[in-house]
Amino acid sequence: MSIPLAEQLRPHTLDDYIGQEELAGPKGILRRSLESGKIPSMILWGPPGVGKTTLANIIAEQLSLSFYTLSAVSSGVKDVRKVIESAGAYGGNSILFIDEIHRFSKSQQDSLLHAVEKGVITLIGATTENPSFEVISPLLSRCQVYILKPLSKENLRTLIQKGSEHLAKQHHLEIEVKEDEALMQISGGDARKLYNALEMFVDQHKNSSDKLVIDNESLQKTISDNMVRYDKKGEMHYDIISAFIKSLRGSDPNAAVYWLARMIEAGEDPKFIARRMLILASEDIGNANPNALLMANTCFDAVQKIGWPESRIILSQTAIYLATSPKSNASYRAINQAQELVRKKGDLSVPLHLRNAPTSLMKDIGYGKNYQYPHDYEGNFVNTDYLPDEIKGILLFDPGKNPREEEMRKNLKNKWKNRYRY
Repeated sequence: MSIPLAEQLRPHTLDDYIGQEELAGPKGILRRSLESGKIPSMILWGPPGVGKTTLANIIAEQLSLSFYTLSAVSSGVKDVRKVIESAGAYGGNSILFIDEIHRFSKSQQDSLLHAVEKGVITLIGATTENPSFEVISPLLSRCQVYILKPLSKENLRTLIQKGSEHLAKQHHLEIEVKEDEALMQISGGDARKLYNALEMFVDQHKNSSDKLVIDNESLQKTISDNMVRYDKKGEMHYDIISAFIKSLRGSDPNAAVYWLARMIEAGEDPKFIARRMLILASEDIGNANPNALLMANTCFDAVQKIGWPESRIILSQTAIYLATSPKSNASYRAINQAQELVRKKGDLSVPLHLRNAPTSLMKDIGYGKNYQYPHDYEGNFVNTDYLPDEIKGILLFDPGKNPREEEMRKNLKNKWKNRYRY
């Protein structure tokens, strides 16, 4: 069985490591730790194919430590305890690498605590999910979290050059990369996907000529014709969730349930699906139907309690509800515009009448002066200024064109008259 190109070209030193300059570069924090001869337990958080496993291997090799690896998909508490027992014989000179640590249950994560705290093992966990949500607090507090970024275009071009040169030598061919846009697009910043695509193209065409020219059209056709083979290790994980979310946003319950079924059959983590629906309920539905957020949150709670296979029913019900709900991204646009305004304008002063005045000195200089308490007025409302003078009257929340938010617009226009453009 041939070794995949990504494995053949896996780097063994930080000098050969591509990307993550802030961590592994000449002044990177991880490089400094390695040079000192001591590293903390850590969680490597980032998208697939950016070098999490490679980084763990390099650390173990450079420090000459025993290296144990577990997959959270297939390992249980018994496996963890077995590794800890074995590592104990090395007196704290062992690394335990856990891939997809976000899939470990609370009890599995609990089983790591004592060994990490006592230094029996140095834990390196890899995850594509936010560890704040997926790693229990006691374990998270004992680990340093490092964020790995998607590979840049420059990084990907370096990988393309390394990969094509290696394949050319391996197959005694001349390989010219005439165009690389399709390769980079297909990779999505994932080195493994890039190498898979490059290797597949060469495998398909190596007997046709002594010189292979890689261009966008021929590469896309090769990948399209061999999609099942190309995705045999599940690289379409993020493509499927993207199709699912876009189907919900596009109000197509049929497509949403189809993509949901694809994820279920592939053994996707139900919490991952539920979390994405929770985000969508606020980002794409919002106040057009506030119950959508409640429904999605209830779904998230329920799947954590139930698990497979029954969770599929709850996920299906929620997906259909979200797909058929009225849509609005007004709240999402409002906070984006507000943050952009803060970045442009800086920290504008809070108007004096809105400031808190806990001391007599603050009252003397005008803090809280002339503040009008809305509940003292008819309709519990006063048409006054709540924004800094520099941005007075700016409209950030623009209600969507759906019955509920049109009612909001009408109410806001009635209250604020010409102050805002409602």
